[in-house]
Amino acid sequence: MKALRFVFLIAPTIACCGPVAAASLPPAGAASCSGCHALHEPASSPIPRIYGRDANEIVTVMAAFRDGSRPSTVMGRIAKGFSDEELRPIAAWLESQK
Repeated sequence: MKALRFVFLIAPTIACCGPVAAASLPPAGAASCSGCHALHEPASSPIPRIYGRDANEIVTVMAAFRDGSRPSTVMGRIAKGFSDEELRPIAAWLESQK
């Protein structure tokens, strides 16, 4: 009887809310951004805010860091660790964080 309660009461709640909750979670690799790029840009930080920026812009800039056409200190090394396929979901998630 307890198993039936789970199936009829709890399972629809999980099915209903599971994807919504999962959609708000950052994709793998996105946590590496928050170490330097704050969600709310402090007034004195030289590191730009990337949350809410255009996803295509993020992918383009990361590709430029990766191939060395955009000078950097740390970002070139970080960008080399991500393929375009890995960057696209990260950039889309960052764009959605407005």
